[in-house]
Order: sequence, then structure tokens, then C-alpha cells
Amino acid sequence: MEEMLKEASNFYEDEYSDSVLYAFLSRGEKDPKLKEEFLRLSQIESNHAKFWYDFLVRRKIAPKKVKISRFKLFYVKFLRKLLGPGTMVSLLEMGENSAIQKYFKFLTKYKLNDEEKKIVSSIILDELEHERFFYESKKRFHVEHVRDFVLGMNDGLVELLGAVTGLSAVYLYNPKIVGISGLIVGVAGALSMGIGAFISVRSQRQVNESVRQRLEVLFKVSPERAKEELMTKLLESGMPKNIAMEVAEKLSSNENAIINLLVQGGEENEIRSAIYTGLAYLTGVAFPVLPYFLASSSLMALPFSILLAGTALALVATAISILSGISIRKKIGEMVTTGLGAAFLSYLFGRLMESMFHISTL
Repeated sequence: MEEMLKEASNFYEDEYSDSVLYAFLSRGEKDPKLKEEFLRLSQIESNHAKFWYDFLVRRKIAPKKVKISRFKLFYVKFLRKLLGPGTMVSLLEMGENSAIQKYFKFLTKYKLNDEEKKIVSSIILDELEHERFFYESKKRFHVEHVRDFVLGMNDGLVELLGAVTGLSAVYLYNPKIVGISGLIVGVAGALSMGIGAFISVRSQRQVNESVRQRLEVLFKVSPERAKEELMTKLLESGMPKNIAMEVAEKLSSNENAIINLLVQGGEENEIRSAIYTGLAYLTGVAFPVLPYFLASSSLMALPFSILLAGTALALVATAISILSGISIRKKIGEMVTTGLGAAFLSYLFGRLMESMFHISTL
């Protein structure tokens, strides 16, 4: 009971905060469609918050007054101006994914009356509808690769921080050698990541196209066989057999619907994906490498390199945390600790190589 009330209290605070956040975004949004949608989402989240407020009151729990973080609002506004509407929409989508899972777990885990089950189910449907809106907005603003950018930048930060930290232990008084070496490694890594993304997306699209052509032939030659393949796919996804049979039967005459269900994805542009991934990696490279072109020694550049890379990791972690409902402290700790931990191990390895081969004296 206590755990259920704690989760319900968290839901109330989250929904209330989201309502204020969407209202705040709508006030500063210039795109008319997004502005209207943010206002609508704010009202829906306000209704959700009222349900959870009443849910707690019925159980003799006085909900706490929700404190809205000015920092969060400022940070969201900053991200909106810096990264544009597409990136903001993509980050907001992360929060909706998280909420759906939490509500479904709550619905299936605790005993609720019929009316409460009905409303929680309705809330889940609302969150799924929010997710659909964010998905459509992502396609509209061409931000399919925002998460790839974040991951690519993180890769560049961590890998190059480790590289320049290790090289600093070898070339203590030659910071430019460290910087140039890091830059070469960074460019090579960016090219490798970009080419990898290009090949991956292109290959997936070619595979999907091949499957699509096969299904088109199969549908014309044997519609029953096509219906069987759809039935198998639905059963593999966990759908009950009777519902799968009904869905397959209703779609059996709709060729495009069956093909779209059986062939997933394939809409990404491989050139855009390659450019996005490569640039993301290079962006991450810039932070740890830059100090080595400005400092007089590697030992002087190293703390600034760590500081810049750590700050960049913290900013990325904060953006993800604020908009996805994850603890900011936990996410920053996770990303910064792993990044700096890799750098520390690289430094130790560099010292080991220097002591074994005396590379710095060559």
C-alpha cells in the first residue's frame, strides 16, 4: 500500500510538472501547430494530475505542493533555442516512453477499483497518443537521428578523452603532438562511424526493399500465404491467437497494410545518417582535444580537457534527464563516471607504455 501511494504521489508531481512545462513551451513557441499541440497536451496532463490528486485524497493522503524548478524551465527554453523544435520534440518523446511503462506497471501490479482501472487505462492511451504526436513531429522536422547524434557525441567524447589522456602520460611536454594525434584519431573515428552508419542504413533499406518485393509477388500469387505470414508475425509479437486471426482476416484484402506491417522501417536516408553520425562524433572530439592546442604542456592541458569533456557529458546527461523523468544526479553520475573512468584507465595504460618503452624520450 505504501509503495503504491508513493508511486501515485510521484505520478501526480510528474503530471503537474509536465502540464506546466507544456504550457511554458506553448507560450514561447512560434510554430503554430506545435504551439496548439503543447497547449492541448498541457490540458491533458492537468487532467491526469487531477486524477492522481483525487486518488491520493480518497486514501487520506494530502498531496504535497509541487515545486516547479525554474532551472528546468530555463534549461528547456535554452535547449529549444539552441537545438530547435525537432530536437526538443525528440527529447520530450523519451519522457512519454518512460511514463507509458510506469503506468502499465502500476495498472497490472496494484489492486484498483473498476473506475480507477478505466481511468489509468485512459491515461495510458493518452500517453500513447502523445508518443504518436511526437513521432509525427520528428518526421516533420527531420530529426530521425537526434538520438544517434547524442550517442555519437558521447562516443567521441569518451573515446578521445581516453586517447588524449593516455597520450598525455607519454608526451608530457609535447601537447601539440597529443592534440594532433587526438585530432587524427578523431577524424578517423568520425569517418569510420559515418561510413558504418551509411552501410548499416543502406543495407537495412535494401533488405526491406527485397522483402517488400517478395511480399508483393506472394500477395499476387497466393494471398492466403501472405495472410499466414501476417498471422505468424502477429503471434510472434504476443498477440492472442483469436485476435491475430481476426486482424489477419480483416487485412487479408489490403495488400499495402499487410506489407507495411511485415516490413518495418527503411525510411532513413543513408547519406543524412552518415553526415549526422560523423558530425556528432567530431563534436564530441572537439571538447577533449582543444586544450592541447592552447596549453604549454600536456599536464596543463589535461585538467582542462577533462573539465570540458566532463561538462559536455553532464550537459547531455542533464538534457536527457530533465526531459525523460530520470534522476539528474543519477544520469550525470553514470555518464561522467564512465567517461572519466575510461580516461583514468587510459592514463594508467599510457604511463605503463611510457615506462616500458620510454616513448617520450625518443
